[in-house]
Amino acid sequence: MEELFEKAPIKQVYFKISLPVVMGMLASMVYNLADTFFVAQTGNTDLVAGITVCTPLFMFMLALGDIFGIGGSSVISRLFGQKEHDRSARTSSACFYYSVGLGIVVTVLLLIFEKPLLHMLGATAATYQYAAAFYRVYVFGAPIIITSLTPTNLIRTEGLAKQSMLATVYGIVVSLILDPIFIFGLKWGAAGVALSNLLGYALELVLLIYYTVRDCKYINVDIKQAHINWKEFREVLAIGIPGSITNLMQSFGIALLNNFLAAYGADQVAAMGITQKIASIITLIMVGFAFGAQPLIGYNYGAKNVKRFKEALDFDLLIEVGYAIIFSIILMIIAPFLIKIFMNKPIIVSLGAYMLRACLTTTPFIGAILVFTTVFQSAGKAWSAFTMSFARQGVVYLITMLTCSAFFGFHGVVWAQPVADVITFAIGLLLYRGDFHKWMQQNEK
Repeated sequence: MEELFEKAPIKQVYFKISLPVVMGMLASMVYNLADTFFVAQTGNTDLVAGITVCTPLFMFMLALGDIFGIGGSSVISRLFGQKEHDRSARTSSACFYYSVGLGIVVTVLLLIFEKPLLHMLGATAATYQYAAAFYRVYVFGAPIIITSLTPTNLIRTEGLAKQSMLATVYGIVVSLILDPIFIFGLKWGAAGVALSNLLGYALELVLLIYYTVRDCKYINVDIKQAHINWKEFREVLAIGIPGSITNLMQSFGIALLNNFLAAYGADQVAAMGITQKIASIITLIMVGFAFGAQPLIGYNYGAKNVKRFKEALDFDLLIEVGYAIIFSIILMIIAPFLIKIFMNKPIIVSLGAYMLRACLTTTPFIGAILVFTTVFQSAGKAWSAFTMSFARQGVVYLITMLTCSAFFGFHGVVWAQPVADVITFAIGLLLYRGDFHKWMQQNEK
């Protein structure tokens, strides 16, 4: 591990630890598209709507998993840089078992409040039975889903990004195989969809535990080492909670956008839905690179190696922004053709092409925002990480949406997110200079 993070060329390390994360992101995207396809083939709109209602539940569980996954990996990568291997071992084990406990608590609470929560999520008399069937299976599986996010993040701090990716891919393959069997063969409907997904996560978790025991030198799941003091626990939460909030804000951003677009008609909402699916092809890869680079950045920050820290950060920015510029231009050019693949309706193609081009104009800023966010998390800058988690699709987006829609109507709604991207980038740049300028001067050799 020391050889990899301290001596190997930055470019080599960067791609070694980030490309597997990117591949895992792409595999997840393929599964989500395939899962949507299988469910749609049932022709039962109430079933489709019932499962859709539960989408925020899944994102909520992923967000909770990030508390100990992102928070723990941030702390551990810095501890590795400081050569505090005993603390890193204890922290990794504690994060694993805390996530198990959190999952159990979540299961109990969600079962108790099932009915009011499903109604709050939008279940109606027609969709409730399907939503409830999906909900119950998923809720019982909460400990598995939430816990799986911890080792998949932690083992990457030892450079085991490939093993993390393999566990994800094998889990997705199992879910893809079981989906049509449970839906069409066994006629299990919404419960079958949830069960196939859950069994994929179960396999992923088993494999992650296996890789941890077999390949990790310091990261472990030994319950005897699962003890950290209050200060160490707070360090994990200080980064883990902002990381969790970032995922929750994505749900808020989608809901806010759909709410404002609904006033202009169903075509506008449908066109934006297609736009977001296409745009996610670029952004998911950017997220993979950004989060894949976290162990390298955190390690060198902890080691106070300013030279390699800056090299890693500069290369991360180059990849994110360069990739965003090239692929955004390509997608802008072929935007109408991409929209037609999803829905060949003139009004949808026209609206979708316009929306997609608007969204893609600030993709390079999104790349920089991801770099700032992951650097704050890697370095343990809790306040800055917390600010960024609320900014782009939270407070800043709400303000730009209210302002832009009031002055420019429909066009303001479309351009509110790009405006929020630019503002969030400026906030991130200011926070970065404030957090790291003095540190670099003090530790630069």
